[in-house]
Amino acid sequence: MSSFRTRLFQTWFRLSRPMTLGARGVVENREGQVLLVRHTYTRGLYFPGGGVERGETVMQALLRELAEEAGVKPLTEPEMVGIYSNHRVFRNDHVILYRVSAEAWTDCATDSAGEISEIVWTDPLAPPDDATPGTARRLAELYDGGPNDGHW
Repeated sequence: MSSFRTRLFQTWFRLSRPMTLGARGVVENREGQVLLVRHTYTRGLYFPGGGVERGETVMQALLRELAEEAGVKPLTEPEMVGIYSNHRVFRNDHVILYRVSAEAWTDCATDSAGEISEIVWTDPLAPPDDATPGTARRLAELYDGGPNDGHW
């Protein structure tokens, strides 16, 4: 009976409190700019990245998304910047942010399959007006000493 109760509780917990997880990368170039992408299905500019799929590690998801969305292949393991709550956008969503320095990546083939409409290199201290609020907060945090309240 205890095993059944445990399984029942675990099932209820997963259904009542599902968590989603995403990985995004701050990719820098030698000119001191950062890479942002525009998706075809939503407004605004984002760091390249996306959701962690079943069976993937966060790092595998990050590497897949960087290649797919931006044609970026890290040469070394990207540095983790932080873990952020994205509850403002989607209940119980979290984003793990990584940094890929200018000398730590190379170009690779990309296959965004119509997902990305534009790739933008921008000054991190003067991002475009349509950078998403979370993207703008992370740029301020990383490049201008801005606050980190733990929220995307």
